[in-house]
Amino acid sequence: MCGVFPGKTPPPRRAYVWDLPTRLFHWALVCCVAIAFVTAKLGGNWMAWHGRVGVLIVALLVFRLAWGFVGPTYARFMHFLPTPRALRDYLQGRWQAQGHNPLGALSVFALLGVLCLQAGSGLFSDDDVAFAGYLAPLVAKATSDRLTFAHRLGEEVLLALVALHVGAIAFYALVKKRNLVAPMITGWAEGRPEESTRGGGVKPFLLAFCLALAAAYGASGAWLPPPPAPAAAEW
Repeated sequence: MCGVFPGKTPPPRRAYVWDLPTRLFHWALVCCVAIAFVTAKLGGNWMAWHGRVGVLIVALLVFRLAWGFVGPTYARFMHFLPTPRALRDYLQGRWQAQGHNPLGALSVFALLGVLCLQAGSGLFSDDDVAFAGYLAPLVAKATSDRLTFAHRLGEEVLLALVALHVGAIAFYALVKKRNLVAPMITGWAEGRPEESTRGGGVKPFLLAFCLALAAAYGASGAWLPPPPAPAAAEW
């Protein structure tokens, strides 16, 4: 059995690299980040959806962080940790392996890090106009203002990283004639069947999924006490 929910035995000259939970996470995150960006630009009443999507992004990130430790081979952070030796081998054309290449791994870690900062700062942001993060009541107004500024600045950094990520995919497709998108859709990549991912399973998946649900509940602010009722007017 290769990885989580593989579907079938690997055919010759193909390896099952990306398990289903990793692929679902990837495309769900792509959709959520796009929606968060569009709703932020639209503003107004759309900011309510911006906040809801932000909670979903928090859940997805927590799932991926957990899956990076308990998931199958190529989903684990330790497998694609971009060490100096791996980077040197890749730049010198000696790196040969499945999963993220060392430069791609740097991109993955950078995107996850910035997205975590974006999601975290957004929860405590307050623009004083159309949106207040679900956890903004937990911090002082000055702290919320600083986090709001960081959230806006992080948007530019995130867009730059996304542009680099998409550019790298286009470079591989046009110059190296290697499709990086198809394996993230089907799970299969060119390789040997024995290179297929191993590990993961239902129990680790349920653990990561439950942590994601807990993170979504915490980020939603549903556990906070309701705000005090406005004082009655005196006549």
